[in-house]
Amino acid sequence: MRFLGNSEAKMDAKGRVFLPATFRKQLQAAGEECLILRKDSYQNCLILYPERAWNEQLNELRSRLNRWDSKHQMVFRQFVSDVEIITLDSNGRFLIPKRYLKLTDIDQEVRFIGLDDTIEIWSAKAAEGPFMDAELFGKELEEIMKTPIPHHE
Repeated sequence: MRFLGNSEAKMDAKGRVFLPATFRKQLQAAGEECLILRKDSYQNCLILYPERAWNEQLNELRSRLNRWDSKHQMVFRQFVSDVEIITLDSNGRFLIPKRYLKLTDIDQEVRFIGLDDTIEIWSAKAAEGPFMDAELFGKELEEIMKTPIPHHE
């Protein structure tokens, strides 16, 4: 499952928003009914994970942590505890909890950005926040792509 592109939407008075139809269709085709919502660890946005992608991330994080290290346990606890389990209603809407709206400065207008196996949710006011200017993007992409990938044998 790969989410691509971005679109804007408006929240209703109750804090519900429609998940864009293209993303909804992908979720339905993959049989994903449960979504996990959490505040991003680095950016001022929310991340919507299909359950399969969430479980993969959780497994990867867990594999890097030692259960007998107190800091590792604190990181894991924080990562998994502040999440909301989301299900879409029959119209394809879901509720964004008020605490997440405050944390990310999201009000009525939101922007959904497909980011491979997850979907970011940004305040539409911060429309340029998640992006580089075109010239910097070109330079960074060139730098990344010209670096050879190490081969593991």
